[in-house]
Amino acid sequence: MSRFRVGGKVVDTVDLLRRRHWIWRLDLWPFAVLYGVWPLAVVPSLDFGDASLVLGCIGAFHILIFLFTVWSVDFKCFVQYSKVKDIHHANACKITPAKFSGSKEVVTLHLQKMAASSASIDMEEIYFDFRKQRFIYSHEKDTFFKLPYPSKETIGYYLKNTGYGTEAKVLAATEKWGRNVFEYPQPTFQKLMKEQCIEPFFVFQVFCVGLWCLDEYWYYSLFTLFMLFMFESTMAKSRLKTLTELRRVKVDSQILMVYRCGKWVKLSGTELLPGDVVSIGRATGTNGEDKSVPADMLILAGSAIVNEAILTGESTPQWKVSIMGRGMEEKLSARRDKAHVLFGGTKILQHTADKTFHLKAPDGGCLAVVLRTGFETSQGKLMRTILFSTERVTANSWESGLFILFLVVFALIAAGYVLKKGLEDPTRSRYKLLLSCSLIITSVIPPELPMELSIAVNTSLIALARLGIYCTEPFRIPFAGKVDMCCFDKTGTLTSDDMEFSGVGGLRDGEDLITEMSNVSDRTLEILASCHALVFVDNKLVGDPLEKAALKGIEWTYKSDEKAAPKKVGGNPVQIVQRHHFASYLKRMAVVVRVQEQFFSFVKGAPETIQERLADVPASYVNTYKKHTRQGSRVLALAYRSLPDMTVSEARSLERDLVESNLTFAGFAVFNCPIRGDSASVLSELKSSSHDLVMITGDQALTACHVAGQVNIISKPALILGRAKSNERYEWVSPDETDIITENEVEALSEAHDLCIGGDCIEMLQQTSAILKVIPYVKVFARVAPEQKELIITTFRSVGRVTLMCGDGTNDVGALKQAHVGVALLNAVSLTQNNEKTASEASSKNETAKSDKSKKSKSPIENGETSSKSRAISKLESTGNKAANRHLTAAEIQRKKLKKLMNELNEDGDGRSAPVVKLGDASMASPFTAKHASVAPTTDIIRQGRSTLVTTLQMFKILGLNCLATAYVLSVMYLDGVKLGDVQATISGVFTAAFFLFISHASPLPTLSAERPHPNIFCYYVFLSLLGQFAVHIFFLISSVKEAEKYMPDECIEPDAEFHPNLVNTVSYMVGMMLQVATFAVNYMGHPFNKSISENKPFLYALGAAVAFFVVIASDLFRDLNDWLKLVPLPKSLRNKLLIWAFLAFVVCYMWERFLRWAFPGKMPAWRKKQRQVTANKKKTL
Repeated sequence: MSRFRVGGKVVDTVDLLRRRHWIWRLDLWPFAVLYGVWPLAVVPSLDFGDASLVLGCIGAFHILIFLFTVWSVDFKCFVQYSKVKDIHHANACKITPAKFSGSKEVVTLHLQKMAASSASIDMEEIYFDFRKQRFIYSHEKDTFFKLPYPSKETIGYYLKNTGYGTEAKVLAATEKWGRNVFEYPQPTFQKLMKEQCIEPFFVFQVFCVGLWCLDEYWYYSLFTLFMLFMFESTMAKSRLKTLTELRRVKVDSQILMVYRCGKWVKLSGTELLPGDVVSIGRATGTNGEDKSVPADMLILAGSAIVNEAILTGESTPQWKVSIMGRGMEEKLSARRDKAHVLFGGTKILQHTADKTFHLKAPDGGCLAVVLRTGFETSQGKLMRTILFSTERVTANSWESGLFILFLVVFALIAAGYVLKKGLEDPTRSRYKLLLSCSLIITSVIPPELPMELSIAVNTSLIALARLGIYCTEPFRIPFAGKVDMCCFDKTGTLTSDDMEFSGVGGLRDGEDLITEMSNVSDRTLEILASCHALVFVDNKLVGDPLEKAALKGIEWTYKSDEKAAPKKVGGNPVQIVQRHHFASYLKRMAVVVRVQEQFFSFVKGAPETIQERLADVPASYVNTYKKHTRQGSRVLALAYRSLPDMTVSEARSLERDLVESNLTFAGFAVFNCPIRGDSASVLSELKSSSHDLVMITGDQALTACHVAGQVNIISKPALILGRAKSNERYEWVSPDETDIITENEVEALSEAHDLCIGGDCIEMLQQTSAILKVIPYVKVFARVAPEQKELIITTFRSVGRVTLMCGDGTNDVGALKQAHVGVALLNAVSLTQNNEKTASEASSKNETAKSDKSKKSKSPIENGETSSKSRAISKLESTGNKAANRHLTAAEIQRKKLKKLMNELNEDGDGRSAPVVKLGDASMASPFTAKHASVAPTTDIIRQGRSTLVTTLQMFKILGLNCLATAYVLSVMYLDGVKLGDVQATISGVFTAAFFLFISHASPLPTLSAERPHPNIFCYYVFLSLLGQFAVHIFFLISSVKEAEKYMPDECIEPDAEFHPNLVNTVSYMVGMMLQVATFAVNYMGHPFNKSISENKPFLYALGAAVAFFVVIASDLFRDLNDWLKLVPLPKSLRNKLLIWAFLAFVVCYMWERFLRWAFPGKMPAWRKKQRQVTANKKKTL
């Protein structure tokens, strides 16, 4: 088998190849034959000039073949490799990556003999390395798979692990996984520039320049060449900057205690191997800076408080605990068991050793086993995303390719016409004729296209960076303009993270809330005071805002010795003995505590989860929690269980299932989560700008529906899908349970209602294969697990929706990655909060600032640099507070550093190069990362996306019109002897370049419009616009030239003669330039997406300058200028006619364009039709 289907997230297929011997390569031996034939057969039969032309053609063809092997991996494989079926005969392979993972590559296939551990026989391993990942051939499965790391074994496997017992095993592991380093060669500017210069468009551009030189357009050619080299060097400099930035990120080489060969040894972090047992704790460098974790590790014994801001942007420290107490046969899950894993690159703020574990750490650190090293760690994965996902944005999309093909058809017709007419004239130079035809074909493919598209996207990248929004995958920016569905997480995204404790419910027969804590039972207060994951870091209490709010609301204190006590006299202190941390798949947490020598288990969690574990469920249980959730409150059920007398060690070793079963109800803790101030207005703007809104949350359905109503996600009566009380069927129920509908036709139901379903319903839909029938019509998804969020987004995509997902970047990773546009919100800290923020947050801030000097620019963006409100508040504070005043001074210094960074960005080609995305700026969760505690960045991203989309669309239209006109001028008019002078062509090129630059810098309007941009180039609007304007242009051009011919004496104009100024040349140049300017003015996409021409000052001034320039040259006011431009004086009547006709042509084109924009507006995609097709196709396959 010559092809293997891998089907992973990185590699799709692998083709086996064998490198041909250099003699048999198809880019060598055929040309060796041709070069040998040339002196023997061609030179004797032709004169030397023609023979040289033949040799030049052979040489050019040879160079083209060589370049095609660089441009096309498939062509390179055809020329330099042969396909093989036996893997043992192959020495290379062609890798086809997964969609949006870059382009194909040819890599070396390695065969390595490995000594088997059990016997003396040798085993072979066949593998290839692709983008810092190794893929190994499996003889059993007959395919390639990623090099496995010990990260999915059973819990028992890890707990019994004692590291590497012998040096031979250490050597074998080092050979298998390599050193724990980020190794990638730093390319030089020259190497990057060489890569840029052999790209297809650049070579084509240089070829065009060569043709123009042969046709004696020296100034124009040199101007174009200079512009190209400047642009490509800017791009190379930008890439070099990004790669240099990434090279600064290294694995911390701190010295760790590692258990090898039966004893503890000191090793550098770069020497760690997967499977090593290490002792790790908080470590500081010589300058007091916290050292980072060198690899992904699983904690076997002990616990740690970790700052993960470098990876997720979350400033709240995370509690990491050991896996002891978990079932020995359970397999480790990367998503489920995050609470047990220390990720590479994160920093330990505090650690606690466990002295009861059988293996004792000599330095008092936590015991951990290394899971992944190098580029397979979480930090390495984010670096791979930044390194390999940021493809250079060029015109190489299928749409631009088809558009160019459309233009080439016109060019071939024009070139064919010239060739036919030229061959009819025996006196014409064949060389000049060939040159003319080449010029026509090349003029149609606009050389500046990739440059203009790159500028458009990079302009948006920089605009977003200035708003504190970072993008690691630039190709997604135009997708943002096509978005028609926006999905939002609730907690921490639409609502604030700051919880307010409202009281306790469910303790009395009524459903009323008890807000006075003296009326609440001691047991309930003890549960609220101790069943949490709060922790002290540097003498500051940090953790979940909900748990801090509860502790504050009941007026209890919590000390660093894990003891909770009431502030007022009375009540007993509670000592926490063992914690079972919250897990999203369980929807609950538990603690084992000791109160006055008696042991209890305290449990809290989702009401419906706790209900199943109660020994006795109160009659009003369901009604009480539903009443509060309908009002938008967050409700947690509290329960406890008395435990028999036992020792502390026995209490710690109790199984979680035992601790959390047969519980006694202790009330509901009710919290209010205030909706962010701008959530409703932002979502209202999105809804009014032709976007469908969806909420995807882990919260309860009734709470979700209440919040969705407040933020404009739902406006019609809501229905929630749930299991019927009487039978196993499912039915739609209104939030107040007054309406019950058993209607199965979801599409019809969605016309009059907004639908809501829960995670359990999604499981039912999966089992009945009804996902595609229901999910596309649902507005609110409640109680969904992270995996289900991903499924929801992929379902929307499968029915043709272009989705945006906005979440807080932690439990939304899968959904953020699957969405076309994923936006991770990292909660920024405003200037006003800095004086009272915790030490842990300060260290979170410092660690990203210290990781390298250039990251200091991040601070002001995090601190709300764009927020005028925070600036105003900070000024108010500074007047009355010296400490705040000092802080403000520091902030001003940071602001200057930001300005300096932006100036550096702007030096790179006047701000046209993409900003450098750094670790800490980007979240590993998603392509877009916003430093805002608000959903407002979604509108910024969509505005920039729409702006980029309409800018690229107008560029295609303008280039298309210019190229069609050029094809006509170079063909029909060229045969009549009409040519452009060298200076004339240069001036024309300067105007075009300036106009393109100014339209690519068009700013989007501050508000989103209800009108949508056209998502594709191929639509009625674009084609009719192109053809209508082209017809007007050609009519104007022909009429003007015919009019000019009336004023010219009869003279024979030789098509191949050198350029000399005459009236027809002058008129055709003026008309061509007028049409060019009119094209930019007519096709400029202003309102409702971008600023209008009058608001885009640089473009307005450029248009004004161009119009003034035409009036001046047409009026012949400065004779010396016209002589320099090789323009002859125009008769007065002809000049007046030209100006009137130019104005009329502009008006007709303008009216035609405006009519088409009215007749063919952008529309919402017809996803319902696609949904029916996909559902029907799925039925056929089942």
